[in-house]
Amino acid sequence: MPTVTVVVPAFNEEKTITDTIRALKQRPEVNNILVVNDGSSDNTFALARQEGVEVLDLPSNRGKGAAMNSALEHINTDIIAFVDGDLGSAAGEVYKILAPVLEGKTDLCIAAFPAPTKKGGFGLVKGTAARAIRKAGNLESIAPLSGQRAMTREVLEAVTPFREGYGVELGMTIKALQKGFRIMEVPTTMTHNETGRDLKGFLHRGKQFVDVVRVIRQEGGK
Repeated sequence: MPTVTVVVPAFNEEKTITDTIRALKQRPEVNNILVVNDGSSDNTFALARQEGVEVLDLPSNRGKGAAMNSALEHINTDIIAFVDGDLGSAAGEVYKILAPVLEGKTDLCIAAFPAPTKKGGFGLVKGTAARAIRKAGNLESIAPLSGQRAMTREVLEAVTPFREGYGVELGMTIKALQKGFRIMEVPTTMTHNETGRDLKGFLHRGKQFVDVVRVIRQEGGK
């Protein structure tokens, strides 16, 4: 049976990190859980350690892509999944992205979330990313920016190091397509913190858009 590591990049997720870890620990497919505490200023690190899982503590906040890269040398399993620290109990649905990879049906599996419960942006970032994926590999993506992903070690080695910005997921998908790996998306009922139509939300999506465009310019034409 292939072995599985789940990596959880987390920044200031004290409200959800315990439930996230406990949900992952309930999955029989998961052999190892690695939490990367990305310089949190709250109790994320201490709460993760209390759950008895492996925790990598970064001294300062470096961003999701950098946190994911810092985990690479600590991974020695056949299958690797990345899930966000704010999933809470919904992290238990990691089996939905692990199963197709474990069964050899795909090389990289991505979780698609239900429709958001509150109004967010206007679809510009997501649509731009989806078009780039379509161009790179003729894949119709409905979850181009989803951070919940499972992959074989071969995919991991082919798409790393990860981009260190909001374009980490798009860059990963484009690289995998360009190298001929099979990619599929699966529906889930996963939920996490949503950004709304307030200043914080628009600033977040603005940064996302800049990074997505940067990925397209640097990776999309290769």
